[in-house]
Amino acid sequence: MKKILRNRTVLGIVSIVLSLIICFGLTPLFNQAISEKISIIRVSENIQKGEQITSKMVETVEIGGYNLPDSVLKQEENIVGKYALTELHAGDYVLNSKVSDEPLANYEYLTDFNGKERAISVSIKSFATGLSGKLEPGDIVTVLASDFGDLRETVSPDELQYVEVLAVTAGTGLDTDEYEINQESIEKDKELPSTVTLKGSVEQAKLLAEMEAKGKIHVVFVYRGSKENVKKFLEAQDEILTEISEESQEVQENSNGIQGKTDVKDEAESEVKIYE
Repeated sequence: MKKILRNRTVLGIVSIVLSLIICFGLTPLFNQAISEKISIIRVSENIQKGEQITSKMVETVEIGGYNLPDSVLKQEENIVGKYALTELHAGDYVLNSKVSDEPLANYEYLTDFNGKERAISVSIKSFATGLSGKLEPGDIVTVLASDFGDLRETVSPDELQYVEVLAVTAGTGLDTDEYEINQESIEKDKELPSTVTLKGSVEQAKLLAEMEAKGKIHVVFVYRGSKENVKKFLEAQDEILTEISEESQEVQENSNGIQGKTDVKDEAESEVKIYE
């Protein structure tokens, strides 16, 4: 009985000591960390994507430093003079990933072509054929055409199963992601997409042009997500294009072979007639 009481007494004392340590040791340190202030740079007025940041657009403020991301910029000289990589709103913190030393190129998606690829725009002839205005740059789509050719059939070429969307453009000439949706005046004038710009090979571009001229193009959504997965879809399409090219070459070689044999036969018959 005494041993049990002694153990309970020891446990009680230990609990009291731990409580005192937490109350008078750890808690003040935690509160101090929470209440500690740090100076950072905050956006004071809206900044548009690609706009150069001036000192009038930002301000220095003190906020609680607890749980603040390391990428938040704290010095004005690290921001002023740089260019916004995305739209920034008044009150936003400025992250290192949101500014650039170099000005943004207009329609940057056209700057990384290697000479083998092509960009081509096709018409969105109705609200439905363009996925109801929900397409975004970077999407993977399948392209098909209805009412195609004299037979007015629906075709879905293997060459266009996985195609990357570069841009979706309204009748104003602006890409849809260029609209400032936070401004009511511009939102009222915003138009629905009228064309979609796609990235592909020379063969794909020719096929798209033919489908545009002879039918009604429909864009079918396939994937939106990480660049790694987008790359997998494009690699799968490249494999399909390679197979089609090899099959076409084989057919051409066989055709040339048959034609060659026919020519030899004709020459032989001609020689026989001569000798006769």
